[in-house]
Amino acid sequence: MDIKELYQLYQQHPCITTDSRNCPEGSIFLALKGASFNGNQFAVQAIEKGCSYAIIDEDITVSSTNHISHLIKVDDCLQTYKDLAREHRRQFDIPMVGITGTNGKTTTKELIRAVLAEEYAVMATEGNFNNDVGVPKTLFRLDKNTDIAVVEMGASHPGDIKTLVETAEPTCGLITNVGRAHLQGFGSFEGVCKTKGELYDFLMARDLPVFVNRDNEYLMQMIKERGERLEVRGERIAKPDIYYYGQSNNPDILIKGEVISCAPFLKFRWREQDHDAGYTSEWMEVQTQLIGAYNLDNMLAAIIVGYVNNIPFDKINHALENYKPTNNRSQLTETEHNHLIVDAYNANPTSMKAAIDNFKRMEVSPKMAILGKMGELGDVCDEEHQKVVDMLADAGFDEVWLVGEEYKNCQLSSVNCQLFNDVEEVKAAIAEKQPQQRYILIKGSNSVKLYQLPELL
Repeated sequence: MDIKELYQLYQQHPCITTDSRNCPEGSIFLALKGASFNGNQFAVQAIEKGCSYAIIDEDITVSSTNHISHLIKVDDCLQTYKDLAREHRRQFDIPMVGITGTNGKTTTKELIRAVLAEEYAVMATEGNFNNDVGVPKTLFRLDKNTDIAVVEMGASHPGDIKTLVETAEPTCGLITNVGRAHLQGFGSFEGVCKTKGELYDFLMARDLPVFVNRDNEYLMQMIKERGERLEVRGERIAKPDIYYYGQSNNPDILIKGEVISCAPFLKFRWREQDHDAGYTSEWMEVQTQLIGAYNLDNMLAAIIVGYVNNIPFDKINHALENYKPTNNRSQLTETEHNHLIVDAYNANPTSMKAAIDNFKRMEVSPKMAILGKMGELGDVCDEEHQKVVDMLADAGFDEVWLVGEEYKNCQLSSVNCQLFNDVEEVKAAIAEKQPQQRYILIKGSNSVKLYQLPELL
């Protein structure tokens, strides 16, 4: 049975489940495999619970001949899942914004969703469904009511983005930035750039719009290299469909922004400019509910996507002013005792620097930082954690708590701090010392579980 035949079956049973604990009547069970589970082992159980069919990629033992007619064997269930999702995506001739990057992709996705929702029915990635299982799951949410889609794509190994863009087939897209993250999987920073750049590869080869931060030297180099490669192959168009945004005075920038203040929420202004036409709009001010000057680039990305999709300026501003984070990203939480700046979902050298720099420039006092380790850094682990310690020495925070054994290898003489092995030790220290009336930055890799701290502070 080929993909088109399978898709016809899906149209008759338009619900795919990959969880044998959730088997709606008439659905199709797809047997995925992971490090600690094998969906093939639960295929018969899924049919007995109500699934009309089960797609498997291993031979399994069945006790009833009735079950055999409800089993469909393929070479690779995960690949079939992606192929089916792509076939479903192709039923909808709608714009699809593809987003990837080392930092900021989820916040940028949410901002773009908010802006586009001012005029359109938007389907966007939920939660962290941005991998080779999550992206197909997202695509199956497309329906006749969807006007436009926003799909986030994550990567931790070479080739990940190529696989995802070939599944989702975005019609435009952006890379928020590239940084030193998941280096164990990518092997090097160059590996990060190559993999993230696979979104540019897909879009530029098809003359599809790309949104680029003009001030980011790495992104600009990636665009330049890909343009040159296409020219060598004779595939380069006369004028690439590239829209630039940024904070500098570069004349290429179409949407320009500037930070006004961070006290503590980001307030900025932006305008449209076309130097070739000699046109510049009036500045527009936006008071956001996001912490961090580093979020200006994410705001500008949302603005330029909205601009190209004909969202009126006043509606763009309305969306940005009313967006409130709820996912432990750039989030200010006021408790009975403290002001918490919670950014505990993830951490890598680029995002850690941005968080420390932003906290440093905030005109509040006293300042306390609780920082967890950064994961998946491979051979540069010690080097990058030492850089964090050095930044803290310059930042001059009133109190610093560092969480994770990785910090024990650092030279700490230049910064006044306490070391903790894990979040449980931090919880004990909070119970003992009961910090109060502080502004507290909480940031670390999700595995450190610092997201458990706000309720204690």
